Amino acid sequence: MPVQTKATQESNEMQLQDCCGTIGESSAVALEDHQAIRDEVQTYYGNLAEMQLYGSASQGCCGSEYYEIEDLSQLPDGAVNSSRGCGNPNAIASLRRGEKVLDLGSGGGLDVLLAARQVGVDGFVYGVDMNDKMLELAGRNAEKAGATNVEFRKGDLEELPLPPNTVDVVISNCVINLTADKGKVLNEAFRVLKPGGRIAISDIVVDRDLSGLPVSEAQIRAGLNRAGCIAGALTISEFTALLQAAGFGEIAITIEQRYTPSDFTRDQPSALSELQPGQLQELLHRFTSSSIQARKP
Repeated sequence: MPVQTKATQESNEMQLQDCCGTIGESSAVALEDHQAIRDEVQTYYGNLAEMQLYGSASQGCCGSEYYEIEDLSQLPDGAVNSSRGCGNPNAIASLRRGEKVLDLGSGGGLDVLLAARQVGVDGFVYGVDMNDKMLELAGRNAEKAGATNVEFRKGDLEELPLPPNTVDVVISNCVINLTADKGKVLNEAFRVLKPGGRIAISDIVVDRDLSGLPVSEAQIRAGLNRAGCIAGALTISEFTALLQAAGFGEIAITIEQRYTPSDFTRDQPSALSELQPGQLQELLHRFTSSSIQARKP
């Protein structure tokens, strides 16, 4: 299970609507429209980074509750407060000293800085992000933390700016579901991993499928679009198939927590309003925060 703070364990409510931000606020984004998805993500995370850079962001946020307080206590506020994750990939990665690590969608650098501590001065951690403001924020946070074994690179996750067989571990925190071509992302992760390397990902995954309800899957995903990465969630079988197609083995997808209607108390998706309470509960329960692990042969 992801390592969580005491407050999260007591409440056992993720407030998942904020885990990836409120994306698609002005209009529904067609899941097949790759450029629209990219633009929405760029805008949201660019604004989030600017708030942290210029001191207008609120203190504390969703995402950081998945970590032990003592792990975060010595990190810059800008790294902690910019987190929009749905788990703690470092807790499942079992990082060892001297390893090289890549964080997909590194944002403000929280998981990069935590990983840098674990791999030590003999190890190294790369962070890749497509957003200039996030890269600026991450660089500032790394400098404040005194981290010398990290590097942040600009790039798309579908075309990683690293050569083949570079890293021992690939981590990611609620980012792959924001990408337009998830299969290509996993192919790239496989490419940059060394033989025997592994992935440790926290992300939203659908348990079973979205059938058997009074509304279609398209209506469900459109209705949940304002909840960010939940709208693009793959099913367990889809995620498994893409990992296998990329060449991964030893695949394990573990459900950590599930959505409930209380996670949408502030903004119930209108497209789902016709569902009875029991139907809505059953639907949202299929969306999970899960850990995804696999290995390159």
